Amino acid sequence: MSDGASTVRLTVGQALVRFLAQQWSERDGVEQRFFAGCFGIFGHGNVAGVGQALAQAAHADPDELPYYQSRNEQAMVHAAVGFARMRDRLQTFACTTSIGPGATNLVTGAALATINRIPVLLLPGDIFATRVANPVLQELEDPRSYDVSVNDTLRPVSRYWDRINRPEQLIPAALAAMRVLTDPAETGAVTLALPQDVQAESHDWPVEFFTRRVWHVARPVPEPAALDRAVDLIRSARRPLVVAGGGVIYSGATQALADFAAATGVPVGETQAGKGSLTWDHPAAVGAIGATGTAAADELAAQADVVIGVGTRYSDFTTASRSVFANPDVKFVNVNVASFDAAKHAGLAVVADAKAALTALTERLAGWQVDADYRTRTTELAGQWQQVVDGAYAATAPTNLAQTAVLGAVNEAAGERGVVINAAGSMPGELHKLFRARDPKQYHVEYGYSCMGYEIAAGLGVRMAAPDREVIVLVGDGSYLMLAQEIVTAVQENVKLTIVLVQNHGYASIGSLSESVGSERFATSYRYRNPKTGALDGDVLPVDLAANAASLGADVIRAGSLDELRSALVKAREATRTTLVHVETDPLTGAPDSPAWWDVPVAEVSTLEATQRARAEYDKFKLSQRHYL
Repeated sequence: MSDGASTVRLTVGQALVRFLAQQWSERDGVEQRFFAGCFGIFGHGNVAGVGQALAQAAHADPDELPYYQSRNEQAMVHAAVGFARMRDRLQTFACTTSIGPGATNLVTGAALATINRIPVLLLPGDIFATRVANPVLQELEDPRSYDVSVNDTLRPVSRYWDRINRPEQLIPAALAAMRVLTDPAETGAVTLALPQDVQAESHDWPVEFFTRRVWHVARPVPEPAALDRAVDLIRSARRPLVVAGGGVIYSGATQALADFAAATGVPVGETQAGKGSLTWDHPAAVGAIGATGTAAADELAAQADVVIGVGTRYSDFTTASRSVFANPDVKFVNVNVASFDAAKHAGLAVVADAKAALTALTERLAGWQVDADYRTRTTELAGQWQQVVDGAYAATAPTNLAQTAVLGAVNEAAGERGVVINAAGSMPGELHKLFRARDPKQYHVEYGYSCMGYEIAAGLGVRMAAPDREVIVLVGDGSYLMLAQEIVTAVQENVKLTIVLVQNHGYASIGSLSESVGSERFATSYRYRNPKTGALDGDVLPVDLAANAASLGADVIRAGSLDELRSALVKAREATRTTLVHVETDPLTGAPDSPAWWDVPVAEVSTLEATQRARAEYDKFKLSQRHYL
């Protein structure tokens, strides 16, 4: 200490760790530490700064900011995102890395966090601020400026970015970082780049910097005039439709949505992030909407005259590339905490918390309901789709298992509260259409960035956030090969996961997309190169991913039939260790098609007949695409 009790002398790394340990979030009177811990991998860029500070903090109080060892820097961000999403963005992790590849490995995770509006704090090491040792190991030498490092790649994917070149800069930067992380309208990845010499530099810090600080997460209420306009427009609707996005779940607004739907009879379609906003069998639930939507939701979307978007950013999958809302006179009411999203599609913007806005709308619309025939049609369409789901879950394939049957077995194994995690490939689209969610936190599909490799790392974060829930990670062979190493972390930390590895020997999703755009599934299977033709169409590669998982410390069960899969899922649920269930599926057995479209441009000219046919089909769909004005 110095200056009596007014300051304390610490390094920048020590000051940052002490500051982070004292940050709390509060919503609706419930307080919790904002940082549940820090993931990290150490190198010369952070071991003597943040690394030393974490070691020192562990001696003083290991529970204030626990450290967790990771195997890959991208994966640690995915784990933090999975945790934060499960905790409704009210709690997250910090992630520390060295400089160079450790820092650039963060970029993919940061983009995923920001696109999905999920808070995570990134603390990459950086080059010397003093420049006394330039060029240091792993330094990018830019002849235009000595103030450029590889950490600048994190600027466009961060909601707040700063480089701490002097100790004094940490205080305003740390406070600004917390403002963004705890603001639902601004949140995403936040980066504080930490030059390695500055991390170890000491400074006299005001003790107030380290006092317990509570960040209040507000519930903005609708502006009265905006609410009036929204009520008037909804009352004028004959065929309204709600699009429930992730904001409904993060706001804890699922009951408010159920009350709104029950009172008004307005049907509810769900985005990927919003799936589970209503239980699958709620009378107003019509399931997934958009390019991976159900026939029920997409038919209602095509006829809707007023679309009430709640907590959605209207991705191209949600709008079917701006084609699914086909009514020429369709209007939008957009409820969102972020004005950026509320203003989309020339919508009537209600900038407010989802729960507060839905409650207000229900009160103001008291006595108003959709016509009885519209409610009846909603029920009929939803019922018809559930028959389709039954058929998909019972589907068989010529070889191995149908993927939809695997998803059905997983849906059954999840029960009332089990969490199912997935990201890229063909499974997100099938899950969106088919999965029957009974709990708002049961469906965890990352489809903002659709990042291969997210699944296992996110599963680690989800289970850490909800240790009382069964966590089932669905991962395809392509994603598994991208990023499987956090199995080691799960084993190390005794964080039990059930991993269902769906092996179809290739990129099944891209294979299907390739076929649809006339590219003939080119280079989408895992095969030996044919020495005669040069094509990748030889025998299946002898890759044993189950054996790989066992080598990383997981218990492994191989399932060759649907009965064996169901039995394996029961055993995995009863297990106390991370267990991987390996199952082979038929890559050519598809799922029920969505009636909607996704705009992936097709070559305008080609010598391939398949491409010519695909282009003609593309031109037809293109006619349905429009701006909503």
